[in-house]
Amino acid sequence: MGILEKIDKENAPKHIAIIMDGNGRWAQRQGQDRLFGHNFGVESVREALKAAQELGTKFLTLYAFSTENWNRPQEEVNGIMNLLVDTISNEVDELHKSNVIIATIGDLAGLPERCQEEMTAACERTKNNTGIQLNLALNYSAKWELVNATKSIARRVMEGKMKIEDIDNKAIEQELSTNSIPDPELLIRTSGEHRISNFLLWQIAYSEFHFTDVLWPDFKKDDLFKAVLDYQSRERRFGLVSAQLENKA
Repeated sequence: MGILEKIDKENAPKHIAIIMDGNGRWAQRQGQDRLFGHNFGVESVREALKAAQELGTKFLTLYAFSTENWNRPQEEVNGIMNLLVDTISNEVDELHKSNVIIATIGDLAGLPERCQEEMTAACERTKNNTGIQLNLALNYSAKWELVNATKSIARRVMEGKMKIEDIDNKAIEQELSTNSIPDPELLIRTSGEHRISNFLLWQIAYSEFHFTDVLWPDFKKDDLFKAVLDYQSRERRFGLVSAQLENKA
């Protein structure tokens, strides 16, 4: 029996988020520069997307480029931006045929103009599709997102459009980049690191975490399936105790 057959698809996570890590270290082990690893990481994006589609997952969010990544060597940043443009340009036809919705979260306006144009065109072209939604976190920072949400709410209060008493979880969630989709049930991070790295800090409050030593360019469909099996082995209590969950069932 394959790994996929062991998974209860009815209870598979509807939203999976992945921190794609390890491209640089993978490349160095091959005796290559870091961009070599980023290029090979594109195939792992395809693998993860196919796996999520087979599971019936509705949303797949990938941490593609953080606001902190601008601090990397300029050559690497330029290479990542060019890779982003080329990948979207090359993949959008196939993604559209596969009924995939392409979306972004993050400060798209901070990306180079060509990146903005390619991403905007891809999102517009696929927005009416009905399959899995692939969210690319680009120039994204959870702290940036929360600061923006705070500013927006403060502005509404100052303008008299909202009362302080109206500020609750829902009010904040409506200001987030992910306001139209559910929070991820499962967060995966590759390469053996055990950090969140400023990713979806609000949204992962009750996500299950799965950390794997696999470097991102080596990440295949079975690695995602293993993460989902691990997820399904856990009891999600949301602050309750086991007995309460049994009574609810």
